[in-house]
Amino acid sequence: MPELPETAASTDSPESLEQRRLAQETRDERKVWYFLGYFLFGIHIVAFVMIYAVRHAK
Repeated sequence: MPELPETAASTDSPESLEQRRLAQETRDERKVWYFLGYFLFGIHIVAFVMIYAVRHAK
């Protein structure tokens, strides 16, 4: 029977757990920056479309 992840994590050393936590934190922070970048890019696209629509309205 395969070992459960909880039991594997409980036998790791504190340094290993800290390294894993820091790696996960780095991945999460990178995801936040990607989300922010896509969000700001999207806002600009919407703004350009709105400017185009207002300038070409009859």
